[in-house]
Amino acid sequence: MSEQQKSDEAAEPTRLDDAHFIAQYRDKLSESTLRAKWILSLDEHEDRLGQTLATRSHEVIRAWTDERNGIPATITRGEQDGEATLLDLDFPGYGEEDLQHINWPEWFATFDLQDLVFVYQEHKTDGDLSNFFHFDGPLGVHEDKNAGAHSI
Repeated sequence: MSEQQKSDEAAEPTRLDDAHFIAQYRDKLSESTLRAKWILSLDEHEDRLGQTLATRSHEVIRAWTDERNGIPATITRGEQDGEATLLDLDFPGYGEEDLQHINWPEWFATFDLQDLVFVYQEHKTDGDLSNFFHFDGPLGVHEDKNAGAHSI
């Protein structure tokens, strides 16, 4: 078996998992997530500047964040019944004072537990790198207005 065949075979479960995820949660995902180009590997990229992309791939999320010098983080927000801990990413010059840096395994454990989708852009329409992202998922979305990012 060639290296390409092994690579294609390894990628197939991700494709099936994402197709199953979309089919299962179609009525609970936002229109922008459903219209987004789904990115399944590091080899895939936007077709045009400013395009909305979506992924559940840990490898893609981490590479996108690392390219922007981001750090996995959480933010705790007070709510009526206690506090909610929300996933976020801390980018130089954009972070809030109350962000808590965490490690990638902890960040991805929460991401997976909440069945999240990472919706993002690689570039702005002017060609500059974009830090825009938000989360979507079947459990609902809480918006974080700071720096245009959203958290769940």
